[in-house]
Amino acid sequence: MEKLGVAIIGGGPAGLAAGIYAARGGARVKLFEELFPGGQIVKTHRVENYPGITGGPDGYALAAALEKHAAEFDLPIVYGSVANLKLTEGEKTFTVNGDEFSAAAVILCMGATPRKLGHPDEDRFVGAGISYCATCDGAFYRGKDVAIVGGGDTAVADALYLSGLCNKVYVIHRRDQFRAAGTLVDRVKQAPNVELVLDSTMVALSGEDRLSAVTVENKFTHETRELPVSGLFVAVGILPRTDLVQDQVALDEGGFIVTDKFMQTSIPGVFAAGDVRDTPLRQVVTACADGAIAATKAVEYVGMIQK
Repeated sequence: MEKLGVAIIGGGPAGLAAGIYAARGGARVKLFEELFPGGQIVKTHRVENYPGITGGPDGYALAAALEKHAAEFDLPIVYGSVANLKLTEGEKTFTVNGDEFSAAAVILCMGATPRKLGHPDEDRFVGAGISYCATCDGAFYRGKDVAIVGGGDTAVADALYLSGLCNKVYVIHRRDQFRAAGTLVDRVKQAPNVELVLDSTMVALSGEDRLSAVTVENKFTHETRELPVSGLFVAVGILPRTDLVQDQVALDEGGFIVTDKFMQTSIPGVFAAGDVRDTPLRQVVTACADGAIAATKAVEYVGMIQK
């Protein structure tokens, strides 16, 4: 069994940032990634809001830059799925590709995935009109007509955000009442360029190379209506990738890992960073910040218990 000081599970921005900080801090560290470094950002067309990087690089280029930076500190990356993870106050153990590992500290960076609509044409238009993050991609639709699907706080807040950028915003919701906070709902109702399309579901996506329209159906009258839009923002929730730690660390009602300000979970020596934790903002910059904090505290923790 290989013994590590710090094990990082997940190679998105949070995991790579944690790896940079842990390796730079002198820890015996390895990062374990299931597929490829970068996580969700490799599917992002352009990243315009990462401080200090101008020109709006695509997500793949930013992921490659993060990976290259980690390599400069000789961060080892092992590719494979983590299994048999056992998190205790003492030694943390797991297997990858049949090999056994233990670590004094573990940083959980498995990320989250957007909840999809489930429409058969959805994947075809991802990055070509369909987005799951208004704050990430809204600027690409400045002055255009867009639609957003959802009825919670995120959907309504995103509609307000888009209303300041776009010519018109359609809010498609399957009910006649929103789950969002009343103050948000009042504001979106007052926005002059926002139209509420209630009691309706999206039934069709149209376009050749890019999305050009969505068709909605009223669930009571069954009347359909085509909305000409350049973009569709899906805000029906996200799914944290926490199957690996179910019944081991504390989770909130949404299934996200609960941490304190030091990224410490309910188990000593187990930290979480990025989209997998209960964070108010899920962006590349906040994921990297989480990773930096988690790694710094993990290295401190290892040093403390090894004294």
